[in-house]
Amino acid sequence: MDLSNTTKWRILKYDGSARWEKDDDIAAEFPLTLKLDGEEFATLVCSPSDLQELVIGFLASEGVIRAAGQVKSLNIHEDTGFAYIELEHKHTASLDHYSKRFIGSCCGKGRQFYLHNDMLTAKTIMTRTKITAEQCIRFMRELQESSADFRSTGGVHNAAIGRPAELLAVRTDIGRHNALDKLFGYCLLHRLRTSDKVIAFSGRLSSEAVLKAAKIGCGILLSKSAPTDLALRLADDLGITCVGFIRGGEMNVYTHHDRIDFGN
Repeated sequence: MDLSNTTKWRILKYDGSARWEKDDDIAAEFPLTLKLDGEEFATLVCSPSDLQELVIGFLASEGVIRAAGQVKSLNIHEDTGFAYIELEHKHTASLDHYSKRFIGSCCGKGRQFYLHNDMLTAKTIMTRTKITAEQCIRFMRELQESSADFRSTGGVHNAAIGRPAELLAVRTDIGRHNALDKLFGYCLLHRLRTSDKVIAFSGRLSSEAVLKAAKIGCGILLSKSAPTDLALRLADDLGITCVGFIRGGEMNVYTHHDRIDFGN
């Protein structure tokens, strides 16, 4: 059973004129070490919910598996923080491509750009799916409204997948890329067709976010935040429509504009 994404912490609150003690909701941070076929593979720092989806999605994102059925067994021990994974066919790829590493939940240096794995797993998207500007704005609003953990802590990221007219699944994590891996795991475990789906994301449109959308197989990526130049170059090459700064009825369409219907 997944642990809670939040904990209580006693704080001293000050509002400019008075101070008082109160219990505050704090985002939980949980280290999960993956043991793959008996070997330590990676440690993820994450929110302790939807851990099965996170492990499956992460392995797929790293190119270790292509389908959930390739995992023979997955046992997650929340009390010790270990996930034991056994594959149907023992993992034999060179550890030069999958070196043991600490994969953090924070921005910047916590995550690294692994070009070799990305080259093998990122797909060019050819979808003909379109979405209206109004649907983009509503999609992002519903994503924001769906997360009680964000409202109570302000310390998590959210990601959602769905059709242009409706959200199908929302996942939360302290690490923005973990949230996308949880979505990936959800899609694999439910054998969800992704080529006609849309991803909405609370984090920055980074190169890794674009690559994860490509690996999941979605051609439309929505965000309330800004992009990076590398992300946009990758999105242009991989056939992904990136829409950012979706706030207050406005938005910026950066790549592959033809998938956005403005109604005029």
